[in-house]
Amino acid sequence: MARPVILTVDDDPAVSRAVARDLRREYGEHHRIVRAESGPAALDALREIALRGEQVAVILADQRMPRMSGVEFLEQAMDLFPRARRVLLTAYADTDAAITAINVVDLDHYLLKPWDPPEEKLYPVVDSLLAAWRDSSDRPSATIRIVGNRWSARSYELRDLAARNQVSYDFYLAEAPEGARLLEAAGADPDLLPVVITEDGRALVQPTDAQVAEAAGLATTASEDVYDLVVVGGGPAGLGASVYGGSEGLRTVLVESRATGGQAGTSSRIENYLGFPNGVSGDQLTTRARLQAEKFGTEVLTTRTVTALEPRGRARVVRFDDGSEITAHAVVLATGVSYRMLDCPGLEDHTGQGVFYGAAATEAASCAAQDVYVVGGANSAGQAAMNFSRHAAKVVMLVRGPSLTASMSHYLIEQIEANPRIEVRTCTEVCAAAGTGHLEKLTLRDRNTGAEETVEASWLFVFIGAAPRTDWLDGVVARDGRGFVLTGPDLPREENGRAPAGWEPDRDPFHLETSVPGVFAVGDVRADSVKRVASAVGEGAMAVSLVHRWLENR
Repeated sequence: MARPVILTVDDDPAVSRAVARDLRREYGEHHRIVRAESGPAALDALREIALRGEQVAVILADQRMPRMSGVEFLEQAMDLFPRARRVLLTAYADTDAAITAINVVDLDHYLLKPWDPPEEKLYPVVDSLLAAWRDSSDRPSATIRIVGNRWSARSYELRDLAARNQVSYDFYLAEAPEGARLLEAAGADPDLLPVVITEDGRALVQPTDAQVAEAAGLATTASEDVYDLVVVGGGPAGLGASVYGGSEGLRTVLVESRATGGQAGTSSRIENYLGFPNGVSGDQLTTRARLQAEKFGTEVLTTRTVTALEPRGRARVVRFDDGSEITAHAVVLATGVSYRMLDCPGLEDHTGQGVFYGAAATEAASCAAQDVYVVGGANSAGQAAMNFSRHAAKVVMLVRGPSLTASMSHYLIEQIEANPRIEVRTCTEVCAAAGTGHLEKLTLRDRNTGAEETVEASWLFVFIGAAPRTDWLDGVVARDGRGFVLTGPDLPREENGRAPAGWEPDRDPFHLETSVPGVFAVGDVRADSVKRVASAVGEGAMAVSLVHRWLENR
């Protein structure tokens, strides 16, 4: 195993050398000491470390650096190594910056310069941070290598699965020399792709998501048969319920079919979430939430698909697609929504081959110097457009309506209007796609005139509305005509107006309670919910207080 890295960044060469010298003298035997003299150079070093599959244990950054302050650097470094412990080197005049860093980048410690003697002022701090990093239950998962084709939908799915679950991975093209050597060494057939090679050298040929998750060290099987609370869905609402369930002493398990974070986890920037004045990436926010839930004892299962919910006496049974099941005293439904599919000729054939639903963060760097098309006019589409504009030559937003004002936050509209790389085409829709092996052309239609235009395009990202993931609840809980789960006062009532048909308790349903007592719905899956991250987290927390009332009075 490679030695964990301790990285230090300071724009003063003398200080940079001194910090690295002191760290190397004390920790060099068991850690690799990396130093940089600017924020951008340090970020480049972190990217190289990530590509090699190494881990960063501690980052020390000077606050006063040109081009990029220490806080700004640490905020970006968190996206690459969210588990690394973070230290800010400050002067006496920089205490405000340190307080900001505590809020913005979850700072672990700040050191006032100078730190001499290091035996008293530096080493005790680093010792405690290294111990916390080693002992934490959120140690990174194993590194995997994926061999596949560039425009393979399944290869993309596996890369996306790894990235969203914070699994370190390397991707190799099967036709490239290194990819071919890996396949040969693994004894794998190059016609049966993708192939995932685990850290211990096993070759998984065309593996399922669950096989990859297990190989990467992610939990996929429940450790118990009975829980106080099962949370189905790992978006902001489910994570909120998991944090509060675990922190309040409930035996809680969170079940997620793909990766925690949901749609919010793929957002490049959330700028209107309380407490983050500089914004926060969805991945960063939801990764912190997952670690927080696990800290409070919540068990997190990934790549597990729930197919049925069954009231069984006072128990609530959740059944998985492999036939196994777990039992709980209460259930919180937080399955969120999925993006609707664009229905036009050629698009389905190119899904994962240039056509993507959602932000597809793994593909952003591949769009460098190319044109990217984004379909949608809500916040998720706007955030994706801003993110892709950092890499692409041009981002074209295709909006069916006459403007963005009906569905997008004002702050985001202003950012898009000020971005020279983003073009907004209103009253425009995609009506056809074409290509051989991957997307090559799109046909666009003007909704006002009916005129059609064909453009060259290799990248299309779709964000058009949302459909709830509730088919598996058919006949169990009440839903509205679109499939969203009805709760509390929105539930259909009997003629006496008191409770839904078949309701057994001698009380009205709680505010977030479904037509099945002890089963609650939160976040986007709930009918008429506010589709914002903050409200989803709030509903998740509120649901746990209602779970307690249910457990006390059932």
